[in-house]
Amino acid sequence: MELLSPAGDMECLCSAVDYGCDAVYLGSTMFGMRASAAKFDFDTLKKGCDYAHSKGVKVYLTCNTVPSNDEIEQLPDFIKNAVQCGIDAAIVSDIGSIALIKSIVPDLEIHVSTQAGIVNYVTANELYKMGAKRIVLAREVDIENIKRIRDKIPADMDIEVFVHGAMCVSFSGRCLLSQFMVGRNANKGECAQPCRWKYHLVEEKRPGQYYEIGEENGGSYILNAKDMCMIEHLDKLRDAGVTSYKIEGRAKSAYYVAVVTNAYRAALDAIKKGEKVPSWAIGKVYKVSHRQYCTGFYLNHDDAAQYYENSGYIREYDFVGAIDSCDEGRVNFTQRNYFTLDDELEVLSPGGKMPVRINPSVLFDSKGNETRIANKATEKMWYLSDDKFPAHSIIRKPAKS
Repeated sequence: MELLSPAGDMECLCSAVDYGCDAVYLGSTMFGMRASAAKFDFDTLKKGCDYAHSKGVKVYLTCNTVPSNDEIEQLPDFIKNAVQCGIDAAIVSDIGSIALIKSIVPDLEIHVSTQAGIVNYVTANELYKMGAKRIVLAREVDIENIKRIRDKIPADMDIEVFVHGAMCVSFSGRCLLSQFMVGRNANKGECAQPCRWKYHLVEEKRPGQYYEIGEENGGSYILNAKDMCMIEHLDKLRDAGVTSYKIEGRAKSAYYVAVVTNAYRAALDAIKKGEKVPSWAIGKVYKVSHRQYCTGFYLNHDDAAQYYENSGYIREYDFVGAIDSCDEGRVNFTQRNYFTLDDELEVLSPGGKMPVRINPSVLFDSKGNETRIANKATEKMWYLSDDKFPAHSIIRKPAKS
C-alpha cells in the first residue's frame, strides 16, 4: 500500500518525504500536466531524487501531456537526462511517448497516467504488453470495476488511484474549455480552471441581460466539482486491489502536502494493522484549504455531483512559518505568512498526532531585532525556547473568516 504524494517544488518534496509518503510525483520543465508546478529543472530534480532516496522514497516524473511533433522530438534527450537524475518511473499518457521511452530507457518503469482514461481491463492488458508497470485509473471507475480490472490483469501490474484532492469536471481531465476561453491548453498543463467561474444564461437577442441558472444572486457554478476525500474508505480500495494511493496537489502548498500526507500515512498504517482510521487523522484533512468533500465515483456516483454554492475554498488555518532547526535554546524558522504574537500559534510536526501550542514572548528578526510581528515573507526569524521540533515542522494559526 504505497502512499504517493505531490511535489510542486523542493519544499513540497521535503514536506511529502518528511511527513511519511512512500513516493512523490513531480514535474520537470516540460511534458508535465501542471505548468505552474514545473519547478524541477535537472539540477533541482537531481537534488530532489537524492533527498527522497536518502529517506527510502521513490520519485515519479510526470510526462503526461499530449506532445506535439516538435515537443516529442525533444523527449529522448529529456528522458535521458531525467533518468540520470535518478527518477524511478515516468508517468505517461501518450502511446507514442510510451513506445519512445521504452525504446530509449527500457528499464525505466512506465506508469500510465489517469489522462489516458483507463476504465477497463482490455486497455490495461494492452498497455502491459507495451511495457507499462502501472496504470493510474480514471477517476470515473468505481470500486466494483476496480475489482474486475484487478482480477483480469497480470498480478505484477500495479493499480494506482487518486484518493484525495481536486477533481476535474471533464472525463479524466480531457478538457478544452480553458483553451477556447483564454487560450491556455489544459492538456499542456496550463488550465485556467474556467469550470470554477460564475456563469449566467444569456439569450442571443438580449445581450447584456443575464439570467441566473441557479438560485444564488452570484450566479451558478454549474461546472464546479467537489474535492475528493477517501480517507475513511481506504480499506475498500485495498480490498479491490489498489496498489498506490495518490494525493492530488502539485499546485498546492507545502503546508497542504504535509498535513494531508501526515493524515493518510496514519490512515494507511492503521489499516495495515487491522485498526480503524484514527479520528485525529480524519480531522486533519479538514485543516487544509478544500472544497466540499465527496467520495468521487468510487461508492456513489451521485456523491460526485458539482457544488453549486461557490467556487471558493474552506480554510480553517493559515500556514505562517516553517521550522528550520532547534538548537541552543532557539527555535529557528522561516516566516511564510503574516502573523503576530497575539495570534493563537501551534506547531504540527512530521508524524505528530496533535499540534503543540506555542506562546513566544518575543520574536527576533534576521538582524536580531526584537519584534512581535512577522510580516516579511521568507525572512529567517527565531524565538527563545527549549522546545525540540524536527526540521520542516509547520507553524500555523487559525484563519480569519
